[in-house]
Amino acid sequence: MKILALVRSELQRLTSTPLARLALVALMCVPLLYGGLYLWANQDPYANLDKVPAALVNQDQGTTIDGKATNYGDRVTDQIVDGKDFEWHVVSAKEASAGLRDQTYDFSFTIPSDFSADLTSADTSDPRRAQIVLATSDVNGYLSSTIAEQAGKTIRASVTEQVGKEAASRLLVGLADIRTNLGSAVDGANQLVAGAGSAVAGANQLSTGASDAATGAHTLADGTSQLSSGASSLNTGLQQLKTSTTNLPTQAATLASGAAQVADGNKQLADGVSSAAATSAAAAAALPAQQQEARAQIRAALQSQGYTDEQIANLEATFQPVTDSLTGALTNANTQIQGLNGQVSALSTGAAQVSAGAAQLSASAPALTDGISKAAAGSATLSSGAASAASGASSLASGLDTLSTGTTTLRDGLVTLDDGTTTLRDGLQSGLGEIPVSTASQRDDQAGAISDPVAVKDQALTSAGTYGAGLAPFFISLAAWIGMYALFLIIKPISKRAITAVKAPVRISLAGWLAPALLGVVQMIALYAIVTNALGFGVVHPWGLVGMMALASVAFAAIIMTLNVWLGSVGQFLGLVLMVVQLVTAGGTFPWQTLPGPLAALHFALPMSYATDGIRQLMYGGSPSAAWADAGVLAAWLVGALLLSLLAATRMTRRRTLRDLRPSLIG
Repeated sequence: MKILALVRSELQRLTSTPLARLALVALMCVPLLYGGLYLWANQDPYANLDKVPAALVNQDQGTTIDGKATNYGDRVTDQIVDGKDFEWHVVSAKEASAGLRDQTYDFSFTIPSDFSADLTSADTSDPRRAQIVLATSDVNGYLSSTIAEQAGKTIRASVTEQVGKEAASRLLVGLADIRTNLGSAVDGANQLVAGAGSAVAGANQLSTGASDAATGAHTLADGTSQLSSGASSLNTGLQQLKTSTTNLPTQAATLASGAAQVADGNKQLADGVSSAAATSAAAAAALPAQQQEARAQIRAALQSQGYTDEQIANLEATFQPVTDSLTGALTNANTQIQGLNGQVSALSTGAAQVSAGAAQLSASAPALTDGISKAAAGSATLSSGAASAASGASSLASGLDTLSTGTTTLRDGLVTLDDGTTTLRDGLQSGLGEIPVSTASQRDDQAGAISDPVAVKDQALTSAGTYGAGLAPFFISLAAWIGMYALFLIIKPISKRAITAVKAPVRISLAGWLAPALLGVVQMIALYAIVTNALGFGVVHPWGLVGMMALASVAFAAIIMTLNVWLGSVGQFLGLVLMVVQLVTAGGTFPWQTLPGPLAALHFALPMSYATDGIRQLMYGGSPSAAWADAGVLAAWLVGALLLSLLAATRMTRRRTLRDLRPSLIG
């Protein structure tokens, strides 16, 4: 009996009665219903999140920024509601809590009353992190809570970006103001440098002038010291004269009484007195000119030493009383001498007049003595004034020395100040250069870059497109296994009549596999039509995908047939167990790396993992070599399973066991 005849015989058996045909159609539709309905339900759930009810509670009281009222809670609320990511309901805290408990809302977000205050507390002494309270209930669905958490992260990122941009804008405006102020500071520093340079030049001139003044003061001190020495000598002479003329009145009286006795000497006395009178008159006449000449010399000396006219006038005023007193005393002395001359002359003319002249001389002697005393007193005053002038000149010289030292120190300090202002200007200029010039538009762009410095650019090598398309490879593979498992509920793995009659194990094994394999290919073609046409999922390699789906189905047919041939009903049950195991190890939902160790090892051992990966590669446009490798593994499973089935068929053609004769619990 040929293979095709065996296949045709099995298909006729499956369609022999209306009920059999109904059963075949129903089981053929199982993978279509499973794969089609599940993928339809999960085609793009994220596009329908706007139908998920969620509560939003805004309790923010707002805050004040730069004197302006600001409420970030209102902004966030408007942004969330306008985004329409979910079916938002702005309600009170009480309504949100009640709605979450009675499942009116899947989750809720609460913006607390201090939200704005906390957001703007970074520049205060008590910075705080603002919070948005997310309330969930897994009673409403665990994925709802997971989606709500992701929404919370998105809201947090949006608020952080917004607040960060505003903070960065304020910072950049502040930097711009600082740059402007630095520019003004640089201008001021330039003026300060210029002023310091002028001050240094002035200090140099002042130091030179003070040094010259100190030199002149020392010269003046030397001159006044000599003046003091001369005045002291004059005072000594006058004091001696005063001492010598103290007894003059007494001596004049004695002279008067002895005039008669000295008549003979009157001629000699008259000659001496006449000579003295001439000398005294000449001295009195020359005294004003000599005084004027001395004053001119002193004035010229003082002017050459740098004294001003006012200072010289003050010195002349100091010495004027002394010179005036001395002049008066000398004039009075001259007058007395001239009178004495007349008296002596008269004495020489007559003895009668000697007594009268002596009396007059006796009367004039006290006046002469008094004049000499006054001259001595004036001389003492002159000596004291000259000594004071010498001391003052010495003090002036010392003070000017101190002034010269001070001006030198001032000059050095101003030089240091000049260097410091230059350094200050250069530093300000350097700081000004470090802050770039920016416009309001540039600062806005900079603030945006600071608040959101990293943008994730999607650059997918391959893309499924939607959530449902992402799950499609896994559920297509699972549908292929489920469809084949369902068919073997009514298909006989191997015809026992053929084994008894024909005894051709190869043909019997291939025929037993080929009938469900053909039906499985039909299932996969129909499922492909649903996935691409009804659901609209994109496929990069259509023919390759159809071939991979068909290969997975026929490989699964060989595996399940082998289990049934060797183990009968137990093998059919093991096919169900294998489906459950592969459901978790195929890596269809989460990456297989997240599996526990033993299950991760099974990922590489079981065929559905390779079917899922192969369908992914062909559906999304992945690696063709990877798809060929997956096809190779499935082909190996197919060949291996067929060889095991052939081995079992060969054994049954030679001998039977009681299990072979016992009817199957399923078939």
